[in-house]
Amino acid sequence: MKFTKFGKAFLVGALSVGVVFGISSCVVSYTVGYLYVTGTETAQPAGEGIISGYRIDHNTGSLTTIDGLPVPSGGSNPVRAVLLPGSTFLYVLNRGVNAAGNSNCTTAAPCQNANITQFAVGGNGILTAQQTFYTQGLNPSGSFWTLGQLSSRPRSRLPVQRPALEFDQSEPELHSRSWLRRDTCGDITILSIASTTGRLSLVQNQQVSAAGGSQPLTYFPVPANPVDFLMSAGTVLTMNAAAATTQTYPYVGGHSVFPYAYNTSNGQLTLSLNSSQNLGINQGTAIVNAASAMYVLDNEAPSPNPTGAVSQILPYTIGTNGALQPETSGIIPDDPTLANPIYVLQESKGKFFYVANQGNNTLGVNAQSGIAGYFLTTSPAFQATFIAGEPFGSGAGPQCIVEDPSSQFVYTANYNDSSITGRTVDVNSGVLDNLRNTNRYILPVRLRGA
Repeated sequence: MKFTKFGKAFLVGALSVGVVFGISSCVVSYTVGYLYVTGTETAQPAGEGIISGYRIDHNTGSLTTIDGLPVPSGGSNPVRAVLLPGSTFLYVLNRGVNAAGNSNCTTAAPCQNANITQFAVGGNGILTAQQTFYTQGLNPSGSFWTLGQLSSRPRSRLPVQRPALEFDQSEPELHSRSWLRRDTCGDITILSIASTTGRLSLVQNQQVSAAGGSQPLTYFPVPANPVDFLMSAGTVLTMNAAAATTQTYPYVGGHSVFPYAYNTSNGQLTLSLNSSQNLGINQGTAIVNAASAMYVLDNEAPSPNPTGAVSQILPYTIGTNGALQPETSGIIPDDPTLANPIYVLQESKGKFFYVANQGNNTLGVNAQSGIAGYFLTTSPAFQATFIAGEPFGSGAGPQCIVEDPSSQFVYTANYNDSSITGRTVDVNSGVLDNLRNTNRYILPVRLRGA
């Protein structure tokens, strides 16, 4: 299968572009975990989506296909899949297609029939479709589920509502706020999650009224051309491209971030700053939360550039009112043989972190694909040095990287060759070694890639 590319040339589409999506895993027991991957079936019209799933052997890291999978994703061109922690529900964001039948959606040619499809995860990892829900804006691109109400304390058996957030590329309305006085803006849709049924319910914006002033907005506006977003320390951050940018999918060109303060009790977002914060970059691809820091990934060379890197990682912490504070350790250069970073994974013990690079080529074997590896110091904080022996191999065009529930193995989903690559984490050196049996798994179904 071929993955959609996640994010810019990091997201996928039906596309000749692609949005990566979605590998996620959950713990069922120590001996068995599950890994799910979404993609687009090439044999079907209009980018019909599917979900493949695998059991993880925690002794060897090997993957075996879950009986009964793949299954349809519930729509066209799935761009994100989320497995809700502490529950048995998985959600897939299906982007839909434009009038021409592909996922290269713009404000002028928006995606149609976008949806969020809910699945129940059975005891053997099988997925059963449940309900379908809808977002408020056009061209949905990303989603995440908040963990603010989860803790190590025993959970109540009473129904609990947990907010979920999803962002869209454009929303065709005018707003009174000065930074939104334009024909379109981006938006965040918030949905509450019922813990017993997994049902999603719309959370309205109690701070801003819709046109006419009698009803609240059904979404939370953000500046135009959102590329990626995340939640960290009670703040929701959206990375945006320039307002004048003509965006096609996948979205690229992140140059600023816009913060909202997040209320864990009701899911409301309130303005914490009145304008976006410029990051001094022009090709941001993703914004990723990893342990105690967050990283902005940028497909531009650092300056100065003693290693000859083609891309860079910018570490930040969140300060007053959601403003980003650069780490004093400074910019981290990407491995000079790699390009186009798409995702960051900090392993569970906090000693090492890894950056998946998809490369700047969109087809075929990509010499710039791979995993950069870093040793992370605590004093000084966030001082990163390359792990001996990196970069580590992956398939062509990795779109995301995850660690398994037992914290022994990492996996990448690779777009160009429709594969999953697995590696063993050396807990002492951070080196990603070969698995005992095989490193590479070709997906059973080809996905639409171009």
